Amino acid sequence: MPVIAIIDYDMGNLHSVCKGLEMTGSIPKVTHDPKEIATADGVVLPGVGAFDPAMRHLRSRQLISPILDVIASGKPFLGICLGLQILFDGSEEGQESGLGVISGIVRRFMPEPGLTIPHMGWNQLQVSQPHLPVWKGLKPDSWVYFVHSYHGVPADVTLVAATTTHGSQQVTAAIAYAGDPRQPTNQNLVAVQFHPEKSAHQGLQILSNFVNGSFYPQLPTPANPSENHHEPVDDEIDGE
Repeated sequence: MPVIAIIDYDMGNLHSVCKGLEMTGSIPKVTHDPKEIATADGVVLPGVGAFDPAMRHLRSRQLISPILDVIASGKPFLGICLGLQILFDGSEEGQESGLGVISGIVRRFMPEPGLTIPHMGWNQLQVSQPHLPVWKGLKPDSWVYFVHSYHGVPADVTLVAATTTHGSQQVTAAIAYAGDPRQPTNQNLVAVQFHPEKSAHQGLQILSNFVNGSFYPQLPTPANPSENHHEPVDDEIDGE
């Protein structure tokens, strides 16, 4: 069974992520050991909370280089919620520099009449890269679970793999990126603003696609969709 390293930097919803990965048949290993991260079959960077503390925790545990190295290696890498945001250059939420994997900035939702911030609850995806294997077995308008006040705005809009709409604002829900420039079609990094571990059957399908190495090679067309379900895997609520 594949071993999936879940990076522990005191900012992640580790219990929910572990539970979701276990349901896919993988062996989740919560760790901040660079050797265990490097030797795992896949790596997950979860995250809940604020941008600046997250970056300070990563630096204090000397995890910046191991994360950048594993992304550049072409190994399957999944960022979740704050784990997507810290891949960017920086955030309006704080002053710290992000990992800089994705050029761009993380911005707060703009206020508008009747809009609730944070964006919290079930919402639909609008998939913009339906060929990605991460969407295998999903409908392009699947419902997933969000908890966030900020969203990533990449400089290169072609990295956006899915969006969602909150109020009148269409924002990034997922990005896909080829970490190894020698393999430009191997989009080994996928990061999602929503919580797949809380997104019931469709969330488990995404985690299963990750565990089974379905991020590559890319598929020419999406697989047959499965039914959507609107009950979370775990009723624990955390993150922004």
